[in-house]
Amino acid sequence: MSCKFAWIEIAVRPICGFTGAQMKLPLRIVFVLCIFLFGMQSACRAQSGVTNLWSLRPNEGFSGSSAAVAPDGTIYIGTFWGRLLAVSPDGKIRWTFQAGREIKSSPAIADEGTIYFGARDHKLYALTPQGKLKWSFETGAWIDSSPAIATDGTIYFGSWDTDFYALNPDGSKKWIFATGGIIDSSPAIGADGTIYFGSHDKTFYALTPDGKLLWKFLTQGQIISSPAINLDGTIYFTSTDGNLYAMKPDGIELWRLHTGGATESSPVLDGQGEIYLAANQFNIGVSEAGKKLWERGTADLTDVSPAVATNRFVYFSSPWHDLYALQPDNTFRWNVFEDSPLLTSPVIGGDGTIYVACAQKLYAVTSTSNLPPAMKSSWPMFRADARHTGRVQIVK
Repeated sequence: MSCKFAWIEIAVRPICGFTGAQMKLPLRIVFVLCIFLFGMQSACRAQSGVTNLWSLRPNEGFSGSSAAVAPDGTIYIGTFWGRLLAVSPDGKIRWTFQAGREIKSSPAIADEGTIYFGARDHKLYALTPQGKLKWSFETGAWIDSSPAIATDGTIYFGSWDTDFYALNPDGSKKWIFATGGIIDSSPAIGADGTIYFGSHDKTFYALTPDGKLLWKFLTQGQIISSPAINLDGTIYFTSTDGNLYAMKPDGIELWRLHTGGATESSPVLDGQGEIYLAANQFNIGVSEAGKKLWERGTADLTDVSPAVATNRFVYFSSPWHDLYALQPDNTFRWNVFEDSPLLTSPVIGGDGTIYVACAQKLYAVTSTSNLPPAMKSSWPMFRADARHTGRVQIVK
């Protein structure tokens, strides 16, 4: 049943400053309305049965590395002080691995269980599922780009040294492709093996599996986000020029939508023709034809990606401390209010549990009636799937 108070939430958020509306009310009225809004959202949460299953607070904080979830339910996430944590489905730390510096790269899990991630000590790491180092590969600068894993095991990632790398599963170099700027965009792999990524040189690149340039497309801003790929091969990505772009696999632009924000958010696809992303202080729904369907304000700038469940609910992590769910028409369904602003994109585990982190804690969110698994679409969440392989999902 839809929450009866959803209309209050929609009406009051602009007054509390979430959309920047120029509404001049006495401070005490705004304060009362915000408290009233929080009470109504709490009622929505109670009605939905959605709550925290557990939270984990390690000795150090998190820095924006979104969690990845293995098929056995183990959660992997990086921390500000350079540790990769392996967390059991019940919220206990199984093991930790110490890298040399902060981990902003989100880990990716290979088919056989190897965990790959980058760190600001300039290295890409490969670990066994037991947390033992298999190998590391050093680049010339920070690695904030999250690795993508091809079906043949090749690992692709970018570095702040402006180069894009392809490594063999044993850690040896396969090839390097040079760009004109920092690469913290995370690559996406199409069904035919084409690799897509952006650079701070304002260019979006398409490479063959052997490292040859297929085509490139120039925007007016740095490209920080990770692309999303539709089943028909259409590639969606954002630029800090404020646009969401849709490209054909041959490099022809289909359309662009000016979102109104210098977006770093990576888009996700619901498999029904709609695209979701964040831009500045808004979460946005977009049609397959490039029309903005709706936008919803947040309390502060947000650059994380949403996730879509099989019931078509879209999960957004908000800088106003809450994880919330919307229907495709922007109807508010539920929220969970956390201790501090959420920093990471939500990931949906195989049993429907949602994992998301703030600066201090990793949360596992569930429901008394069980949450649905991820939508069976080509790109329903950040990095395409719970393992963060970064390759298009073939939906059967």
